[in-house]
Amino acid sequence: MENTPRPEIDLVARCACGGVSVHAKGTVRSMLLCACEDCQKATGTGHSAIIIMRANDVRIEGATASFASTAESGATLTRWFCPACGTPLYGQSSRAETLVNLPTGLFGAASADWFVPSQLIFARSHRDWDALPDTLPQHATYRARQPDV
Repeated sequence: MENTPRPEIDLVARCACGGVSVHAKGTVRSMLLCACEDCQKATGTGHSAIIIMRANDVRIEGATASFASTAESGATLTRWFCPACGTPLYGQSSRAETLVNLPTGLFGAASADWFVPSQLIFARSHRDWDALPDTLPQHATYRARQPDV
């Protein structure tokens, strides 16, 4: 995992109705899949595909709505979405307030060239029907905190 490239991106994505734009410019700090039950509910599938960036590297334009919940870790996870069309825009954990989680699918085909997940977190709630590569490192909950992430 230490050798996973950290791409530099400069991308703009829009929600389904076009009312909100997300501009991400900077270094992708991490790329991962999460199979926690909150992500399963948010995506409607077995996992979410996430890029993590510094909050200062992401700009949101347009009206958003949010929903906060308490994770098993005790952290508060807040997810923002478009109030008109419901498109998930980003999330932020009280566990890492200087970072934001962006749904990779929000960037569409623009993420196809550089998104390479380095791990699956919350593998303990991963569903067997959600096929993933056997070679992807898996962690029952969060992985050990890494410096400079």
